[in-house]
Amino acid sequence: MSGNSSGATRLRVLVVEDELLIGDLLDGMITDLGHEVVAVVPRVAEALAAIARETFDFAIVDVRLHGEVSLPVADALMAKGVLFIFVTGLGESGLPESYRKLPLLRKPFTKADLAQQLDGLARPGGAQGAA
Repeated sequence: MSGNSSGATRLRVLVVEDELLIGDLLDGMITDLGHEVVAVVPRVAEALAAIARETFDFAIVDVRLHGEVSLPVADALMAKGVLFIFVTGLGESGLPESYRKLPLLRKPFTKADLAQQLDGLARPGGAQGAA
């Protein structure tokens, strides 16, 4: 799957990922799918600063960033009404119960997996559960 589907919305995306190679991979996949990466940030503090200063439509958030859980990032995104997907190799078990209904992309993932998640949230009514 390459390029943005016809009629699909172009999203501005924040990537919160501490592994450089995965961050680069996500950047390339998102761009190839026709969306724009606003920033790739590797730490909770940097993500919170980006949320405060940047404008974006969507975020992809790794559950663990340099050993720190990224729940404050999720909370800040929800407070701003920004949709996001958690990314983790642990599956739902890596999240507290109250966050398990949120969209989750399990590592390893493909571009098609990512596209499916982005397309679902870009459509009107692409709702996000509340924590």
